[in-house]
Amino acid sequence: MAELVMAAATPHNPLLWRAMREPMPDDLVAVEENFRRIREAVTEAAVDVLIVLGTDHVRQFFSDNSPAFIVGKAASYHGTYENEVRTFGMEYAELTGHPELATQITGREVLPETIDFSVSHEWRLDHSFVLPLQYVRPELDLPIVPIHANAILPPLPSAARFAALGQHLRTAVEAWDSDARVGLLTSGHMATDVGGPRTFNGSPDPAFDAEAVAWMRDGDLAGAIDGCRFDRIMAAGNVTYQYVNIVAALAAMQGRPADLAEATTSRFASSPFFLWRAAQ
Repeated sequence: MAELVMAAATPHNPLLWRAMREPMPDDLVAVEENFRRIREAVTEAAVDVLIVLGTDHVRQFFSDNSPAFIVGKAASYHGTYENEVRTFGMEYAELTGHPELATQITGREVLPETIDFSVSHEWRLDHSFVLPLQYVRPELDLPIVPIHANAILPPLPSAARFAALGQHLRTAVEAWDSDARVGLLTSGHMATDVGGPRTFNGSPDPAFDAEAVAWMRDGDLAGAIDGCRFDRIMAAGNVTYQYVNIVAALAAMQGRPADLAEATTSRFASSPFFLWRAAQ
């Protein structure tokens, strides 16, 4: 059977792509180092395929068609979008899909009991998928199963639903008749506000960041679910709800304390860096 050998969470802020250049600015050294640590963990775990859990930023999926959880079943994916290349200096990416694992996750004939998945056979991936991959696996040589989790267009799935997603991903991987070593790569935000007076002015809610790191550091899945109530998490910043992607990673790793748990400060507020290696 297949094995879930690691999980990780990183930021996906596209502004990092232009800013993280040699000589590395002092405030981004720790960000670069944490990306490196996760990149090395993927290599050390000998990952064969990556499940990439992110949130499309109203590029592929709009308010007229935005299911809670969408699994990509395509054989290949193109990323990113022209404006992200033009504005942020990002690079286009061509990625290989893994339809077999995608089918294992969604169910071959009947949906799993825990999650009502939608599927996509034609999907152009934005920076929330491409940027973490470009830093964590710059060779872009691993097949992926992208999963869009709606953390941007209300009504939003609750944190408990994200936990159920993570638990289902582990169950689906372990039931897969394969010897593949599977990694889970998620991305999101700590307390972050975009477009208002709190943008790029330090963390808009250091108390939330401290709690959010502690949930992962201590393996407190129940605390994370309770602490990610809509009113609380949105008070921390208007895009902070994407933190719940990381709750799915904690659940997928069975609520174990993270080996790396840090909100790394920089000019771009705080960046989430979390890593779980397989239990020995």
